[in-house]
Amino acid sequence: MVESLIFGAVASSALLIGALVGVRFELPKRVLAILLSFAAGALITALAFELFEDAYEKGGLWLAVIGLFAGAVVFTVLSALLDRWAQPGPRSKDAEKQQGSAKLDTDAAAQEKAPTAASAQGAAGLALLAAVTLDGVPENVALGVSLTEGTGGLALLAAIFVSNLPESLVGAASMREQGMAKGKAVGLWAVCAVLLVIAVVIGAGPLATAEAETISLPLAFAAGAVIASLADTLMPEAFEHGGPAVALSTAAGFALSFALSLA
Repeated sequence: MVESLIFGAVASSALLIGALVGVRFELPKRVLAILLSFAAGALITALAFELFEDAYEKGGLWLAVIGLFAGAVVFTVLSALLDRWAQPGPRSKDAEKQQGSAKLDTDAAAQEKAPTAASAQGAAGLALLAAVTLDGVPENVALGVSLTEGTGGLALLAAIFVSNLPESLVGAASMREQGMAKGKAVGLWAVCAVLLVIAVVIGAGPLATAEAETISLPLAFAAGAVIASLADTLMPEAFEHGGPAVALSTAAGFALSFALSLA
């Protein structure tokens, strides 16, 4: 229980750190792109070696595949709804040309360009908060489960941490641009952090004694949600604002996460 609380607190602390930075500072979009692509690389390792592989070993191929597609479908559908929420009203021609996800409005966190209409209305930050919670809960449940398997879950811990940081930074910055009180913005991300810590405890507690097939589903679901978030949000946003150079930071994130998985 103590170990799960520590791992959960470390993984979720990135949400608070990112929120505190986001409400106080403006960062260049290229820096945010590097953070996002590094997170993407780390998540690739985690979903392959800590999530889907474990799901396959516990429940077999068909159960793992079903869970994977369930996670991807749920994330994709809800992500589309969140994108629509983050872009209320009729879309302008400029908005139609916008690349990437409306949830991850890096313009609000960067000093190079004024925030978009979605960011100014605060929808982008709130939608991103919901998206982080959506894929964060199964990820953190999987982290808790990994602690009971003797693997330590270091790769998954690192991947969750480095993905939470830029997402909460951008989300808090969007809330700041909307005029939301800094304390309230940080408080919302703190609530999300507490929820994700609870998810780790559940994974290491009630699910620790569950049947292998039962554990396989949340692991595979988390893998599906992660791979969908990579394709839907992290990688498009990173490339849009960082260009081809983000390939190197993605490789660095993968290498670090893989090294941790061997520890």
